[in-house]
Amino acid sequence: MEKEFLFENIPDQSRGIDATLHSKEYPVLHLGDKKDKHRVLSNFQLLYDKSQQKKHLFYHEVLKFQMRLFILEMWHTFANEIENRKRTVQSGTLYERFAQLVQEHCKKEREVRFYAQQLHITPKYLNYICKTTSGITASEWIKRYVRERLELLLQNTQLNIAEIADNMGFSSRSFFTRYVKKVLGVTPSEYRNRLR
Repeated sequence: MEKEFLFENIPDQSRGIDATLHSKEYPVLHLGDKKDKHRVLSNFQLLYDKSQQKKHLFYHEVLKFQMRLFILEMWHTFANEIENRKRTVQSGTLYERFAQLVQEHCKKEREVRFYAQQLHITPKYLNYICKTTSGITASEWIKRYVRERLELLLQNTQLNIAEIADNMGFSSRSFFTRYVKKVLGVTPSEYRNRLR
């Protein structure tokens, strides 16, 4: 589906971004729960049925509405999956707990020190754990998550640049612009112009 349509139907921006990032890390969602499986399949069947009713006077409107319902049900499934993952990770390794914390807080917390404090270890030890587990330092992981969030937010034309800066906890738009330039290599406006 078109990104614009998807962005228009995200029930909550932060949930939408969490689901998108989660699906990049875990691209296959297993529907183990019978209720989830039934809900997704029945919604997909309804969507398919509506797509076959081409003589309906309001075909496009009905199809669009049914697609919205399908998307909201998928967001529900993703949100549940993310919550379950959070609960299981709480008892996981330090590295898994770090990865979960970064997913949750990277919009506003971009320093290794913050995550080390949450895990009750030193920043140096956190970098060591990340490097030995994944080959990448903690600060690199944080940058990756922030970069992905920035790109997703900037692709959503429903939000203006000032709203995105505020959403990510920047005190001024100029500081945000400098930060984006450092992370993405272009200013927010330039990034959006490239999308066009």
